[in-house]
Amino acid sequence: MEVNTNYSFSNVYNNSEITSKKQLGKDDFLKLLVAQLKNQNPLNPMDDKEFIAQLAQFSTLEQMQNLNTSFSAVRAINLLGKNIYATVTDNNGESKAVEGKVDAVYKQNEEYFLEVNGIDVPLDAVTAVSE
Repeated sequence: MEVNTNYSFSNVYNNSEITSKKQLGKDDFLKLLVAQLKNQNPLNPMDDKEFIAQLAQFSTLEQMQNLNTSFSAVRAINLLGKNIYATVTDNNGESKAVEGKVDAVYKQNEEYFLEVNGIDVPLDAVTAVSE
């Protein structure tokens, strides 16, 4: 019996920009699912139960991401008017402590920022909160 060892790999992400991410998102999951469907063996297609399970996982992932975004918005808005302590990194790469009352909240590039004494503080940089 002869075994075929000639394999060819193609780029699934043709014409797309590859960026460094910390996590896979719903777009990545959908691209993988489409690639799996495109490259399946026509003589042995994907089981319909398996396909439905993957779609359910995709839907669950999307809802979890929506909840995460909502929780971040609520966390940021709840800090309005409160005093916070945070450590932020400036443009020179140096860490600096920021302390003061949150005057405003805004969202930029899917990330929430707090305005404290004219300084933009990422929500995740907050280390303590007081009244």
